[in-house]
Amino acid sequence: MWARGAPARPLIRPGLVPRYSAELPGARAAVLTRLWRALAHEPLPWITGRGHDARGLALRLLDGRALHGPHADPYATDAYVGVVHLDDEPYDDPARLMTDLAVPHSTGFAAELGHSVASLALSRTARPAHPKEWPVRAWEWEQRVVDGHPFHPNCRSRPGFSVAEQLAYGPEHGAVVELRTIPVPREECLVTGAWPEEGRRLLIPVHPWQAAHVLKLSGEGGQCAHPLMSLRTLALPEGPHVKTALSTRLTSSVRDISEYSIGVSATLSSFAQELAARTDGLLHVTRTLGAVTAHSPDLAAVLRESPRLYAAPDEHVLPVGALATTDLPDSPAWLADFTRLTLAVGLRLLELGVALEAHGQNLLVVLSRTGAPLRLVYRDLADIRLSPARLARHGITPSGLTGRLVTDDETALRRKLFGSLVAGALAGTAGSGAALGTALRTAVRDLPRTPDLTALCEEPLPAKALTLMRLSPQTPGDQWFGLPNPLVLEPGTSDQ
Repeated sequence: MWARGAPARPLIRPGLVPRYSAELPGARAAVLTRLWRALAHEPLPWITGRGHDARGLALRLLDGRALHGPHADPYATDAYVGVVHLDDEPYDDPARLMTDLAVPHSTGFAAELGHSVASLALSRTARPAHPKEWPVRAWEWEQRVVDGHPFHPNCRSRPGFSVAEQLAYGPEHGAVVELRTIPVPREECLVTGAWPEEGRRLLIPVHPWQAAHVLKLSGEGGQCAHPLMSLRTLALPEGPHVKTALSTRLTSSVRDISEYSIGVSATLSSFAQELAARTDGLLHVTRTLGAVTAHSPDLAAVLRESPRLYAAPDEHVLPVGALATTDLPDSPAWLADFTRLTLAVGLRLLELGVALEAHGQNLLVVLSRTGAPLRLVYRDLADIRLSPARLARHGITPSGLTGRLVTDDETALRRKLFGSLVAGALAGTAGSGAALGTALRTAVRDLPRTPDLTALCEEPLPAKALTLMRLSPQTPGDQWFGLPNPLVLEPGTSDQ
C-alpha cells in the first residue's frame, strides 16, 4: 500500500508576493474579528466590565485602560472588525494590539496572532478562481477551506512551518504530499486491525514535516496523498484516509496520536457502527481499518475509510466546514433543514449516551445533486465522550472502553456536543447570530423534548474559551464559557 518514490522538493514561489500583499489587510481584519469576539465574550481575568458607549462596545481593563470596538455578534464569521481602539490609539493589527495589552502570556500569543495573519494571507492566495463550481473529487472539497477555524484567532497559525512547507503541505494550496514509511519491528509496536507490513516489520506512514523536524530522518519519499482539512490527515489514491502524527501546534493543539487512542480504536470503531445503526440511516461513521504506534505519540498512524463510501455516485459528501465555501440554496429553509438533520442525529446519540465532537472538520454532510442535505457522516472518534449511565438505560454495555472517553457528567457531555455542533459547525455555516437563531427555532419544533433539548433551548450555549486557553498555558485541558443563546438573542445584546 505504501509505495516508494522521489522526495518532495517544495519551492518558494516569488510570483505570489503581489497577491500575498493584497491579501494581508483582509487577513488582519479576519484575525482581529476573531480576537475581538474573544475579548467581548470570554471570561478573561483582566477584563473587568463590558458596556456600551457612543463608539459601540467598551471593555474596561484591570489596569484602568479601555478597549472600544463594534458590537460583537458571537456567531458572525465575516471580517467586520477593521479597527479597535485601546483608549484613543487605533489598532488594525491583532498582534500589535495583544502586545500592547501586555497581559500575562500575551507576548507568545501575539507572536501566534502574527503568524496566523501571515499564514491566512498566504492561504488566501490559493482561493479558487471559480468558487461556485462544485469539485469532482471528495478531497477537493476539503481543500476549499482556506480560512481555517471560523472563530479561533489562531485560525491559520502553523508554527514551525516555513513558507515553502505551507505551500508544499497545506491542503488549500492543492498540495500532493509524499508520505514517508518507517519500517518498525512488529514486536515493538501496538497495532489493531489490519496493517501493511514487510516481513515482520510494520510500515508506519509519516508526514514529511514530522520526518524532517521531529524524527530527524532523511531519505526518499513514498506514497503520494492529498492533505485534508486537518493537514495531517490525507486521502490515499486507493481511497482510505491516513491520519499521521504531526507534533506541532496547529490552532490550539499539538497533533500527535496517543497510545490510548490506538489501543481503543478497533473497539470504539465497532461500537460506533452499532450506535450509528440506531439513527435510521441518518448517520454513518467511517470505520477504522487499522491503527499502529511504535509506543510513541510521534510515530503512529490511523487508517480510516473514506467518507465517500457513504454517498451515491450522484451525491456529494463534504465536511460541514466547507459549506461556507459552497454555492448552496441561499434560504432560511435550507439552513433549517440542515440544522434539523444535525440536531436530530446529535441529540439522538446524546440521549443514548454518546456525545460527538461534531465540529466542521469531523462532521460531514451528504448532499443531493441539487444541494439538499440528506444524511451525515462522522469521522475521527478520538475525542467523543461516552456515558455508561445513559448507555445502560438503553440496554447498551460497551466492553473494553475506559479512560478519558468515559464520563457521566452531563455538563461535560452537553459541552462536547453543543460546543462543537451548535457553537461551531452550525454557527460557522449560518454566519450570524440572527441566521443561527432562526434556523434553530425552526428546527427544534420537530425534535423530541428531551432534557438535553431543553438545556440547548434555555441555557447559555457552551463554547471553548479559545483565547483564554492560549493565555493560560498553566491550565491544562479545555476551558469553557457560555455564549448568549441564539434562540433568545435580542438585537443589540449579543455582546453583553
